[in-house]
Amino acid sequence: QVQLIESGGGSVQAGESLTLSCAASGLNFSDYAVGWFRQAPGKARSFVAGNTLRFGITYYTDSVKGRFTISRDNAKNTVALQMNDLKPEDTAVYFCGAESGEVATTESDYWGQGTKVAVRS
Repeated sequence: QVQLIESGGGSVQAGESLTLSCAASGLNFSDYAVGWFRQAPGKARSFVAGNTLRFGITYYTDSVKGRFTISRDNAKNTVALQMNDLKPEDTAVYFCGAESGEVATTESDYWGQGTKVAVRS
């Protein structure tokens, strides 16, 4: 049984940092593209950051470029999202996703349960 478990969410002041972590069981992240996504209240789930399958290329949505960093550790089977200079508009539930294609999308094959991030102004 595949499980992705996110952790590290919380409530912080604007400008502060958080690191989210996603641990997998039942699959090897080395076989998947991985990504972080978020869903704000009343909005659809959207892409935040991704790491491709074959070359580990990282890519980000424009609003987080320069502030967020995605990384994967295939040996530990984890994916992290370092979030710096957080803004109130980053408030959302954050999900990690794993997809068997080259890039992770909102149609990823596997999802975690999400971890909540709240940024106070």
